[in-house]
Amino acid sequence: MINAENYYEKVSTLDFSKLPPAFQKGHEYVGRVTQGGADWNAYHSSPTIQKVIDEYFKKLSAEISDEKTESAKPEKQKKERLKKSRPEKQPKAPKQQGPIAMMVERIPEELRLMRRYVNLNGRKKTQEELLRFINALQRAILERRIKKDSPYAKQVIYMQDALLKVYNGMKGKSVNIEVNPKTLEEFKREVLGEKVLPSIQLIKRYVSLHGKVGIKEKAKKLFEQINKAVKKDKIQKNDRYSEKLNEVWLSLQKFLGDKNQKSLPMNTAELNGLKGFLNGCDCGLSGVEETPSAGNRIMSSMDFADMKFHSIGFTGKWQELIGDPAPGFTAMVFGKPKMGKSFLCVDFAGYLARNHGKVLYVAREEGLDATLQLKLNDKNVKHPNLFVSDFLPPDLSPYDFIILDSVNKLGLGPADLDVLRKSYPSKSFIFVFQTTKDGNFRGKNEFQHDVDVVIEVPAKGKAVQFGRYNQGGEMDIFDK
Repeated sequence: MINAENYYEKVSTLDFSKLPPAFQKGHEYVGRVTQGGADWNAYHSSPTIQKVIDEYFKKLSAEISDEKTESAKPEKQKKERLKKSRPEKQPKAPKQQGPIAMMVERIPEELRLMRRYVNLNGRKKTQEELLRFINALQRAILERRIKKDSPYAKQVIYMQDALLKVYNGMKGKSVNIEVNPKTLEEFKREVLGEKVLPSIQLIKRYVSLHGKVGIKEKAKKLFEQINKAVKKDKIQKNDRYSEKLNEVWLSLQKFLGDKNQKSLPMNTAELNGLKGFLNGCDCGLSGVEETPSAGNRIMSSMDFADMKFHSIGFTGKWQELIGDPAPGFTAMVFGKPKMGKSFLCVDFAGYLARNHGKVLYVAREEGLDATLQLKLNDKNVKHPNLFVSDFLPPDLSPYDFIILDSVNKLGLGPADLDVLRKSYPSKSFIFVFQTTKDGNFRGKNEFQHDVDVVIEVPAKGKAVQFGRYNQGGEMDIFDK
């Protein structure tokens, strides 16, 4: 059996040009990841890379074994078999097939971005669209989802430099993107070399339906597609996620058979089990990277003290007011009417959009009117990453930060906010509250205990923060 220790010794006599394209690609992949066998650190440190390479080792071992068995047969027997199998008429040449993809649980972040880059070719893109791609690349690097020792580090740097060059050189509102043909071919080979296991894709779709109403038709389609995938042997018998997929199938069958059921009947423990399983396989939910569930863990205080936690990277007046929270933080802003809460949040939205990602500002309190426009212009915060709305959209996955102004007008209670946080654990929420003339509102303590950052506007133009990160931080709202 081929493994990491004996790989280069075993393949030293192989002629890969005579093997199927999938094995040629696998050999190239191992060479790139290990620098020709000189450094196996990436293989040992990345579970995803290790799974891909181990699967390649397994298939290559079987291929070599089959070749040896074939070559050991007597020459006369082989000739006789060839003679019997020779057709009377020359058959049509078979259609050329692409490279066989390796089935994995999760496509690496780098390959996702490379696929996105390939899809730019021959298309017209605006400055805003290019900026979103550039920001996505930079966020992945800053958040260390792409590391320096990545086997695709050079490709990531190439994409970033190429996009910046086009963006900075744009003279009009849009431009036709033309990717270098050689680069395009190289990226396509890499992108087509890995596919997500069908079982994982189906389970993720199931989880995304949970807790929603009006999804009978979607559930029916998913149920039919699971049946179809099993019938066509897309779910292999040795697929280690087949048992989980069977649980999903049974749940859908029960749901579709009960006309009174409005949402999937799976209980919280079962759902958490599936989510935990998906996090365990490092494959995310609904195609989006999610923060791993905290779970119930016991660990050494020495190990815990050495752990590194990522912060967003707040600077300037926002760091002085709030501190530097981690991604996925929650905040509440409250105060009496006409004290400057919305001005504060509009200013904050502009800062987040310019520096840290996509922002959705839900202006339910004022709506999309001249008053909100005046605040946006007064603070000069308009930006391609800042979006405004007068309602709460059903899907918040495109945004990194969501500001709800106000929670009272949206009619949301503590339980509703808890659902939002749990549904989008990697997103940051800023909840704005209106208070009575005495500065209080119903449920104040309950809301306050459930968030990381608490900002009060006790007097006109004055903000004070007393949450978990930087208690006592202050800011003058109307200062430029």
